[in-house]
Amino acid sequence: MGQMEAERKTTGWAARDPSGVLSPYTYTLRETGPEDVNIRIMCCGICHTDLHQTKNDLGMSNYPMVPGHEVVGEVVEVGSSVSKFTVGDIVGVGCLVGCCGGCSPCERDLEQYCPKKIWSYNDVYIDGQPTQGGFAKATVVHQKFVVKIPEGMAVEQAAPLLCAGVTVYSPLSHFGLKRPGLRGGILGLGGVGHMGVKIAKAMGHHVTVISSSNKKREEALQDLGADDYVIGSDESKMSELADSLDYVIDTVPVHHALEPYLSLLKLDGKLILMGVISQPLQFLTPLLMLGRKVITGSFIGSMKETEEMLEFCKEKGLSSMIEVVKMDYVNTAFERLEKNDVRYRFVVDVEGSNLDA
Repeated sequence: MGQMEAERKTTGWAARDPSGVLSPYTYTLRETGPEDVNIRIMCCGICHTDLHQTKNDLGMSNYPMVPGHEVVGEVVEVGSSVSKFTVGDIVGVGCLVGCCGGCSPCERDLEQYCPKKIWSYNDVYIDGQPTQGGFAKATVVHQKFVVKIPEGMAVEQAAPLLCAGVTVYSPLSHFGLKRPGLRGGILGLGGVGHMGVKIAKAMGHHVTVISSSNKKREEALQDLGADDYVIGSDESKMSELADSLDYVIDTVPVHHALEPYLSLLKLDGKLILMGVISQPLQFLTPLLMLGRKVITGSFIGSMKETEEMLEFCKEKGLSSMIEVVKMDYVNTAFERLEKNDVRYRFVVDVEGSNLDA
């Protein structure tokens, strides 16, 4: 009875079924353990993955589901063994809230590749309870999966960096592509793609945006600072770019041909896949063999990379291009995101919203 009386409740906005429609949902927030951080959520970015998960596009959604994995908030309580954070700190939580700690990826501080990683929502925590995301008033997270937001960085600007930012930063860092003077391509100019342009430019790269239409040309060149903008179906322009790029970051989350973009890579160039696609992709092997080219993938980033990325963005003065909305607009935001009608990331002002409405 005492344990029941001690239960803490919080309210978030949850999807109840594959319609993906979110509405208020009250649930139990676990007690703050010795290594846990209790966070009052201030804002949370909306990622394309939230759309996939709430609508069960990947066939593994569990309901009720509170989405959101670009979480920024204020520490209101810390466990007795927490050493990295104190009450009042502004912190962030990304896609993960747990890992096994003993596998090869974990030993290399690459928690995102742990086979037993625990997602920040639509998963089951070590206590057997479902994890819930950042479209809520509060969350409790193990200190390993919490990062400090650099002083002076606006919380709503920091939120998209916790997924979109580190998703781009991680492969550029891992594959030795941080050095200046490289030529890169960004395929798809959404939430991840726009951060790809900004981060690559800050690293000193010549950046070409490859898109399906001219709709974002002016924004890419003027607002984001891209050096070139190419329509993927423009065979003449694509032919001019052949064998010229060190890498292409492919953020497209739907089925598409790979050959046009493989042809843009120079010797030893890399096509880095980031879109979650449930259909098989295909390519002709000579396109790889005759240029020793690589098709690879990269998945979000580690906690260490997240900390590095935040400091890099602070040092370079990088920010996201966002549209801030209240929670009562979130279903409309999801509809617009599905139509790619956002420049370039929605961020929900959680603390300024009435979550009980």
